[in-house]
Amino acid sequence: MSRNAAKAAFWRDRPVFVTGATGLLGSYLVRRLVESEAEVVALMRDWVPQSELVHSGLLDRLRVVRGDVRDGALVERVLGEYEIEAVFHLAAQTLVPIANRHPAGTFETNVGGTWAVLDAARRAPTVKRIVVASSDKAYGDSDDLPYRETAPLAGRHPYDASKSCADLVAQAYAATYGLPVTITRCGNLYGGGDLNWNRIVPGTIRSVLRGERPVVRSDGEYVRDYFYVEDAVDAYLLLAEAMAADGRLRGDAFNFSNETPITVTELVRTILRLMASPLEPVILNEASNEIRRQYLAADKARQALGWRPRFSLDEGLLRTIEWYREHFKEPS
Repeated sequence: MSRNAAKAAFWRDRPVFVTGATGLLGSYLVRRLVESEAEVVALMRDWVPQSELVHSGLLDRLRVVRGDVRDGALVERVLGEYEIEAVFHLAAQTLVPIANRHPAGTFETNVGGTWAVLDAARRAPTVKRIVVASSDKAYGDSDDLPYRETAPLAGRHPYDASKSCADLVAQAYAATYGLPVTITRCGNLYGGGDLNWNRIVPGTIRSVLRGERPVVRSDGEYVRDYFYVEDAVDAYLLLAEAMAADGRLRGDAFNFSNETPITVTELVRTILRLMASPLEPVILNEASNEIRRQYLAADKARQALGWRPRFSLDEGLLRTIEWYREHFKEPS
C-alpha cells in the first residue's frame, strides 16, 4: 500500500468533528477528510454562502451542526451522538483589527470556545485525539527569533493573548486530565477561498484583479511567515495520525512553517510580480498593536513527524491567484 493510500485508509469511516469548518483552513481540511472517506461532522455558526465549504458543494457530504463553539452542552451532545473519535478545533476569531476593537468577543470565542470543546471531549469516551489550532501569535513579541516551541507564550495584545491563553488551556487539559490533545502553531495562513479582504494576500489579489493599487495597512516592514493552506492541512492530518502511534505526543505543540520570513511589502511585490502587474502599493502606515517581527522554526516537526511543506511561497501564491481569477471570472 502506498503512503498516500495508507493515509487515506487511516481516515476511512472515522467519525471526525471539525469546528471552524467554514473558515479557510476548515474548508480545505474538510475537503481532504471527505476525500479520505472520513465521517465528517462540521460545526457551523454562521451561514457563509461564499465560503469554499459551501461553494464547493461539500456540504452535501457532511453532517452539519449549527451552533456556537462556546456552547459546551452542544459540543458534548455532538461528540456523544456521533461517537466522534478525532477533533480538529479550528474555530476562532482570527482578525487582529477586530480583536483590537472587540477584545471581549475575541476572548470569549478563542479562549472560552477552546475550554468548551476540551471539557466536552474530557467527558466523551470515544474521543481519541484532538488537534487544537494555536498560532505563532501565541508567542508574543520577542527578540529571540525564530520562535521555537520552548519559547514562552507571552501574547500582550488581545488577539495574541487569546491564542496564548487557548494554547495554555489545551496544555492544562493534557497535563491534568490526560486528554489526548496536541497543539499547532502556524504562520499566517493564505490560500484560495479566504474572503477576509483586509488580509494582505486576498486583499492584494482582489485589488490587482480590479486594476486598483493594493493597500498595505502598516508601513510594510512587518515581518511574517506566510503558510499555504494545503501545507497546513498536511500538517494537521499528519499530527493527528502520529498521535495514534505515539501517546507521548499528548500535550505537545508543533510549529509549522515554510521558514521563509518576508516583509509585507516584499509579499505584495511578489504577488504583483506573479500577476505581471505594474501597480504600486499604497502604504497607509496605520497598523497598531501588532507584533513587528515574527517567524517560526519548524525543525521539531521535521524531525519528530517527518513533515515537510510541499509548496514554496511562489507556488502557493500562484495556486491562490488562480483560485481568485476563477472566483472573479477573470481570464487566466
